[in-house]
Amino acid sequence: MARFIWLEAMLPLGIIAGMLCVMGNAQYYIHKAAHGRPKHIGNDMWDVAMERRDKKIMEEYSAASN
Repeated sequence: MARFIWLEAMLPLGIIAGMLCVMGNAQYYIHKAAHGRPKHIGNDMWDVAMERRDKKIMEEYSAASN
């Protein structure tokens, strides 16, 4: 019986790990629902500038095709 004492600690650790996963997924899906796409990790000024440039190019392209 003493050999399975470690199982007593596994239940709380499993609950904690499960809740961390639930919180991370909740953040992911809330951000995706609010912004329409997953969060870009490590977004710096260069990435922001490229997103603006790409958005401007796409708007100009769609306006030219109409």
